[in-house]
Amino acid sequence: MKRHVLARILALLAVPALCVTAPVAAHAAAGAGTGSGDGWIRLAHLSPNTPAVDVYLYSFGDSSAMIVLKHVGYGDVSPYERVASGQYSVAMRAAGAAATSSPVLSTSVQIEPGHAYTVAGMGPESGLRLTILDDQLTTPPDHALVRVIQASLLQHVVNVALGGHTVAPSLAFASVSGYQTVAPGTDTIRVTAAGGDANKAVTLAAETVHTLVVLDGSKGLEVVDLEDAAGNTSIPASGVATGLGGTAPQGPASTVMWLVLIAAGSALVLAGATRMWLLRRWRVTRLTRLRA
Repeated sequence: MKRHVLARILALLAVPALCVTAPVAAHAAAGAGTGSGDGWIRLAHLSPNTPAVDVYLYSFGDSSAMIVLKHVGYGDVSPYERVASGQYSVAMRAAGAAATSSPVLSTSVQIEPGHAYTVAGMGPESGLRLTILDDQLTTPPDHALVRVIQASLLQHVVNVALGGHTVAPSLAFASVSGYQTVAPGTDTIRVTAAGGDANKAVTLAAETVHTLVVLDGSKGLEVVDLEDAAGNTSIPASGVATGLGGTAPQGPASTVMWLVLIAAGSALVLAGATRMWLLRRWRVTRLTRLRA
């Protein structure tokens, strides 16, 4: 195979690789590093008797949503999203409602550099409100931090203990405890209430921050453990998406998938390029024979 033909084939092979890997590189670049003016935000639906909603995040003064979470149900908590510091608005609409319709609920939130926030729909449907929580990202050395969100409507008041240490006494529905400093290790979260209780084993590594969410489950109280941050890096953990719907900014679902696509595209291009080369070679050979 002549050099210029081989070079052309290699160039063609590079095209699908660049086209497919470009989104991967862009997504990686977006997640790598953090500007000094950035903060983080996550969104949650913690109102037991409120139907599913669509949640929108807007930058102040911009009518185009930066983030859209579809069909967010009770107990759903999004991962943190990194955003530039500044003012934003959060709007909730009934699931499936037009993006141009009036929101059921909205609020504004100021994102400060280096801070993380949870914006949660809380309370009963009749008194639904958006609550803005300033999330802690660092801990005392060799310790962990724990706070509790009480999102159970069936049990209006709960007591939450970690091992033998009470971290949230008499916590009322739709309220949030302060952070408690605890020793790291594996222990049991015990939630007790007048009408039932719940136990959950959790591992609290040193220098991690946790939010424990008390929910109404199908068989009584449930506890969800969200690891908000780890390692005292001042950067939130990726978070736990508990059954969340789709978000507007989508990244690659799997590196393996992209590699398969690259390989498949490359094989098709190689087959096409080889066919072109063989056809050209046959024409040259046939023309030479005719001239002879």
